[in-house]
Amino acid sequence: MNQMDDRNSPHAPAQDNSLAQSAESTSGPVNDGIDRRNFLSCMAWAGTGLIWSVVGGVPTSKLFAAAPEKHAPAASFSFVQISDSHIGFNKAANQDVAGTLKLAIDKINRLPHAPDLLLHTGDITQSSKPAEFDTAQQIIKSCRAGETFYVPGEHDTAIDDGVQYQQRFGKGTLGNGWYSFNHKGVHFIGLNNVLQIDAMGRLGPEQLSWLKKDLAALPSSTPIVIFAHIPLWMVYPQWGWGTQDGAEALSYLRRFGSVTVLNGHIHQIVQKVEGNVSFHTATSTAFPQPAPGAAAGPGPMAVPAGKLRGVLGVTQVNYIARHSHLAVVDSSLGDKA
Repeated sequence: MNQMDDRNSPHAPAQDNSLAQSAESTSGPVNDGIDRRNFLSCMAWAGTGLIWSVVGGVPTSKLFAAAPEKHAPAASFSFVQISDSHIGFNKAANQDVAGTLKLAIDKINRLPHAPDLLLHTGDITQSSKPAEFDTAQQIIKSCRAGETFYVPGEHDTAIDDGVQYQQRFGKGTLGNGWYSFNHKGVHFIGLNNVLQIDAMGRLGPEQLSWLKKDLAALPSSTPIVIFAHIPLWMVYPQWGWGTQDGAEALSYLRRFGSVTVLNGHIHQIVQKVEGNVSFHTATSTAFPQPAPGAAAGPGPMAVPAGKLRGVLGVTQVNYIARHSHLAVVDSSLGDKA
């Protein structure tokens, strides 16, 4: 399809999905050049959704339900993210995770323009069983997106060290499932920070060495999108919500003008902008988890039946050339837009 550089990339049928529901936002240092008033006002629109586009390699965003801007350049492409489908889960928090994943895919399929890419940021399944992977693949392949890329979550690898995941979604990847690819001027990097999981995520020296070399060949003007399951930054280390060696990985990105980091794992939106890096964690399509520190520990959180769709969701991501900073706004499965 679209000028893909597949030197390090696995391919799969495409689809889309993403994040939903707001949780928390943190901002970087006050003098880092970020227009916080506009960024936070955009965040107040949580529930309206967002599309990410790229025009001429310049990243920015547009509200999911907003009318097109006059004289705005056409987007080079758009992509979407889904996360934490947990196919096979069947407890009080959600007894029909396949059904809510289908709702997310249906929402994506109603977009006026099909996204080029779908990124799934892990925990496709609950226990990495063949039947769970089968169900997830069948649902996701109905999504009208150009191509789908995956990274593993700990639920996709814990039972068999990722053998099933690698056979289905990791063909052509390096090591235990990391890779990169270029798409229309943007460099995408999929990382695996779950195979060596202890309390927190970990990338390990081999993957870090590869990442450093992969980035070394790129000019600093290249927009970078990194996606991995566990947040690369320390969201809440008391619950293992962070990556032990994530700071080293992020240090390799300081010279780049635009870096977007997308993660899942915590089943809620937490955002942070720090210098040139915009962080965004996704909600789950399966069930919510409590906000950091709001419970004795992390885990599936049951909500009233009529409220479930409101805490699950989709984010469509666009890059459009503007002079504004990145802001991420999400759309829940309960929204009609």
